[in-house]
Amino acid sequence: MLTIQTKQIEINKELKNKVDMICKFSNTKPTYINGDIKIIKETNISFIKPHIVIIKNNKFLIFNDSDYVFINNYSKKIRLKDLQEYIKKI
Repeated sequence: MLTIQTKQIEINKELKNKVDMICKFSNTKPTYINGDIKIIKETNISFIKPHIVIIKNNKFLIFNDSDYVFINNYSKKIRLKDLQEYIKKI
């Protein structure tokens, strides 16, 4: 029988501060949902769920050590530094 273990991941404080500043300059307020790691015990299989930042009813998927932000799913990505321009367009 498979056992799945879930561990919460805290969003990196630097990353959160960057997103907060971007949103402050864009006159919006973000909502954060922390990601987690799901590990299947006795295997080498794991799944990392990214942090979700909700801005203007759009979900942005962010990983702690990544310079990219994924928009609504993994099909479209932008650089974190371009997030402010993207928010202004929506």
